[in-house]
Amino acid sequence: MFHERPPQQYQRLPGDGVSRSVWASLLPRRRRMALRVGISASLLAADLVAIFAVGFAADVAYHAYIGDGELIPLTNSMNLQTAGFLSLIFVLTNLARGEYSIERCLSQTPHLQRRATLWLMAWAVALLVGFATKTTQDFSRVASVAFFLAGLPVTILVRAGTVAMVRRSSTSGSPSTSRVHLVGYEEDVTNFYANNDVEALGLRIVGTSYLRRPEPASGTGNAETLLAEDLDLAVSVVRFLRPDDVFVLVPWSEPADIERCIDAFLRVPAALHLRPGTMMDRFPDLQVARVGRLSGINIGRRPLSVGEILLKRAFDVTLAGIGLLLLAPLFVALAVLIKLDSPGPVFFRQRRYGFNQEAFGVFKFRSMKAAPDAPFRQASRNDERITRIGALLRRTNLDELPQLLNVIRGDMSLVGPRPHALAHDRSFERRIALYARRHNVKPGITGWAQVNGFRGETLTDAAMESRVQADLHYIDNWSLWLDITILFRTIASPRAYRNAC
Repeated sequence: MFHERPPQQYQRLPGDGVSRSVWASLLPRRRRMALRVGISASLLAADLVAIFAVGFAADVAYHAYIGDGELIPLTNSMNLQTAGFLSLIFVLTNLARGEYSIERCLSQTPHLQRRATLWLMAWAVALLVGFATKTTQDFSRVASVAFFLAGLPVTILVRAGTVAMVRRSSTSGSPSTSRVHLVGYEEDVTNFYANNDVEALGLRIVGTSYLRRPEPASGTGNAETLLAEDLDLAVSVVRFLRPDDVFVLVPWSEPADIERCIDAFLRVPAALHLRPGTMMDRFPDLQVARVGRLSGINIGRRPLSVGEILLKRAFDVTLAGIGLLLLAPLFVALAVLIKLDSPGPVFFRQRRYGFNQEAFGVFKFRSMKAAPDAPFRQASRNDERITRIGALLRRTNLDELPQLLNVIRGDMSLVGPRPHALAHDRSFERRIALYARRHNVKPGITGWAQVNGFRGETLTDAAMESRVQADLHYIDNWSLWLDITILFRTIASPRAYRNAC
């Protein structure tokens, strides 16, 4: 229960050993709300200023480039008109997604990806509107391209800067920080403090109400009576402290106690949260989702929605088709080199598991000496079976290029978890948790694991677990922008070429 002690000791911040007066800590709610609104307004204003500044700078740079030396009236700047339209889309979308809230700034979700996707979407809408209204001819293509190219990094840097400032200012003593009251049994509250850095969470714990368990030996009474007394006292304390949020830490294995806590704290003017114990630590991005009229906690997203599947497939077919046309001369040259280097076919085809564990034949340039009847053995560093041209193909990832044919056929995607040999799949699926989730999407020519250096020989389960974790991160965070990033890093990042064998 919340111990009966003088009011000046009700608030004791765990870990810092400092007691503060509740009376000194209770800023008026209106003032704290005004501070939070002010921070959100500052974040919004930073976006507006950044977009308009880049638009105007692009116009000035364009007129300096063409050499007319003309000073453009602000009302006549076409880029400023575009900036107004873009900022409307940008800001309204961010408001709808809660991007300007302190909680979103403190979250660990990638801001860069969301900003880049939104910038591309805003420009796509602007181009569509310009095409529909036949006004695109009024805009300078050079100035517009400069605006687009400069605006993306500027908006990302502005967001990074504002998020960093919010995170630095959101300490437990900050007036704008959410004031939280904890409720739970002593062991659950202890585990909460042991597993969480309150400062890093951006919270201010203003009080804790401990619930008692009956002790038959001491005759402290039955569970229902004790819980009722503790909840009555906890509600009184919450009304006195006026926190923004109340967190119930009672484990989900005790649904009756949770129901009693919900009934008690729905009567106080504070947001009420349930924290499902270790489940929250294992799945940090839990969300409540509705399927039809059924509600549940979503711990894993669908592999891809119908729209995402169509978008990804269109992206794959377009780039794979262009790639095959442009790389045709290289294919011919490599085929000649392979034939000259060692006897055997140019292409190597092996059965792999794809989407939903359906087997297919993956194409690769042959990089080893032909031995069709030899049992499967994973390639290792300095493997004597690798040919001279094969070593070059493996180091440069060129042996994977024929898989563009698999992409056109629909067996694979440009980006996704790399398909492993059937023998490996069967073996690792039994030994590594969630390994089979890799087959919830199409396998890829390259992937998040590969651009982070997880490739080549896997001698231990730990090595494969790291690769699997990277693949699962890709599945749970897929976006078209992430695919584009991985493709770029596959070509440009040195890490994508590590551990090749």
